[in-house]
Amino acid sequence: MNTIFAEKSKMNNTNRTFILPVLCIGFLIWLLATLAFRVAGQFFFITDSPLVLTLLYVAVIPALALISVFTFKRFKLFGLEHVVAGVLLVLPGMIIDTFVIQFFEYVFPNMPSGNAATFGSWLMWAYATVLVSSIIVGLPRNTNFIKK
Repeated sequence: MNTIFAEKSKMNNTNRTFILPVLCIGFLIWLLATLAFRVAGQFFFITDSPLVLTLLYVAVIPALALISVFTFKRFKLFGLEHVVAGVLLVLPGMIIDTFVIQFFEYVFPNMPSGNAATFGSWLMWAYATVLVSSIIVGLPRNTNFIKK
């Protein structure tokens, strides 16, 4: 428990200037990805091919993990700030994509409406990748963390 309180104490004393920029980065990532799918999604989001779909699920792991870690390093985050930043990175997209999935055929007229469920699944995978990355980086390395 002492380690948890030490982490909280360090977070409370840190500079919180990373919050708005990280939210903006999250929004920018969402915007660029949405534009890519809007313009060319029909060429690379191919749900009929298990191989292509598997590659899309696998490719997102290192891509978003690297973006996450780069963001954490850019703002010199410490401990649980990584987790906060991970949440902030995905929050804009998760909120907006709630409506994007609902109105999939209007937002992505270039893709079959039958792709909406698979697209939503892929989005959840992408968001989970960022969150898990932030947890892995943000958890204390102390092996006694659980015991205390």
